Amino acid sequence: MRPAVAVALRAAGGLAALALLATAVWSGYDAVARRPIASVRFTGDTARVSAAELERLAAGLRGREARTVALADVREAVKRLAWVRDCAVRRVFPATLDVAIEAHVPLARWDETRLVSVRGEVFAADHEGALPRFSGPEGTSAEMTATWAAIGRATAPLASPVTELRLSARRAWQARLASGLVIDLGRGEVEARLARFAAAWPHIAATAASATHADLRYPNGFALRGVGPMETKSAPKGRRT
Repeated sequence: MRPAVAVALRAAGGLAALALLATAVWSGYDAVARRPIASVRFTGDTARVSAAELERLAAGLRGREARTVALADVREAVKRLAWVRDCAVRRVFPATLDVAIEAHVPLARWDETRLVSVRGEVFAADHEGALPRFSGPEGTSAEMTATWAAIGRATAPLASPVTELRLSARRAWQARLASGLVIDLGRGEVEARLARFAAAWPHIAATAASATHADLRYPNGFALRGVGPMETKSAPKGRRT
């Protein structure tokens, strides 16, 4: 047999073997793809996500052939559930879908139906617990979240947490404390203005406890509104004041 013919035969044999292997692999894949989904497993941050909604979604997947279920479609369906920020979906041999959920962590209320997460993202969900309230133009939730942390640190000496943070259309900041005190912070140097106010507070707290409004938009000071008149004590009898 000529060398060239032998080489050609060996090449043909190799191609035939490769074709058989590909056929076997395809047959195995096709068999797995035709296998019905037996279970759907949800992992990760599932505490806030409705168990009933998850079960409803899982029930719609169980029994379907794996090849008819697009993982991207499952991911989008899960992301539409309340509290779900993101998720990852993968197939686990032989017949399980694993769905790893990342949930939103609430920081504040944005309006009557939406919340702001610790990442500064606005999302729709019901929440019964107490949360501060953010109010600002659409698209500013991330900026407000970052500023919230700075304002929280600066107001700590006031011993009254911030319950509401507002950002106006003109980019002016305003904060309301649990005590009811409203603080105008203006459009710049927010932390520096709050630091001056917090440093002065121990010296004025006794007389300013009834204040309803603090205007910090002055270069080197602030103004208070709602402060009652200072209480005067009567001198003891027999002693001149």
